[in-house]
Amino acid sequence: MPGAARIASAPAILVGMLKGSKPGIVKKIQPVSIHGQLSLDVYFVDPEDPQGQVSLARVGPESVPKGLEAGDHVELHYLLGAVVQITRIANP
Repeated sequence: MPGAARIASAPAILVGMLKGSKPGIVKKIQPVSIHGQLSLDVYFVDPEDPQGQVSLARVGPESVPKGLEAGDHVELHYLLGAVVQITRIANP
């Protein structure tokens, strides 16, 4: 398979982005209903640049800790380049 050879020889940085986690600071959480299914839009920034670009993760309410709010320090867990879970960092 020609495509398999390209994937196998992909740079390590690309492979590392498929699964992993990184820290963030929550800026805003907004509930969103799409066809009756509740999701949360979690806006966050890099803790090393808190005034920098705001990013967005759309996750289900089961994927965030209860009581998550703006200002919380979190760990964003990625799979295939998308946030799949957010956990709170106790002592940043």
